[in-house]
Amino acid sequence: MSERQRLILVRHGQTTANVARLLDSKPPGAGLTELGTEQAVEAAERLAGEPVVAVYASVALRAQQTAAPIAARHDLPVQVLENIHELQIGPQYEGQGGAEAYTEFERVFSQIIDGDLDAGMPGGGETARQLLDRFLPAVAKVTAEHPSGTIVLVSHGAAIRLAGTALAVNLDAHQGLLYVPNAQQVVLEPEETAWRCREWTGIDFE
Repeated sequence: MSERQRLILVRHGQTTANVARLLDSKPPGAGLTELGTEQAVEAAERLAGEPVVAVYASVALRAQQTAAPIAARHDLPVQVLENIHELQIGPQYEGQGGAEAYTEFERVFSQIIDGDLDAGMPGGGETARQLLDRFLPAVAKVTAEHPSGTIVLVSHGAAIRLAGTALAVNLDAHQGLLYVPNAQQVVLEPEETAWRCREWTGIDFE
């Protein structure tokens, strides 16, 4: 009997850019801290009982480092998947920190939550619509390749918030766009022609 299909979106562990509070979206980006590595191992242990059939990571270094212990736990390779990388900040604010950069990011994300998918960071930042246009086909591709069992995609905070909300029919924007901490997960299961969120970073949904 084949296992029910599940899609688990995992955010990468803590990075040096997270610690320094820098907007870090351009791959390959910063690597994991010691704590981030520990978080990745904890995620692997949390997923140890899942019937994992594939582990994918974005092109960013931090995602691949987080995926490594998860894949090893199931004797699987880490497969690098294009188009599931982070929402791109754009050249004006990439690598920037401080109050101005974060205030601007929060302003733009508030617009997205309110339904403006064409909002993006000033100076050439990627819009929510552009992210979904690349992320969702990547999800469709891997879920078609693995019709049963658990698929793990290690991605990024804003990307998971946007894609998870777009995929799950039982979430509205204000539920689905909840913050995703480092190495935490969103669990989705197929329902007819759509997906249903079963867990959002420890919060259960029915």
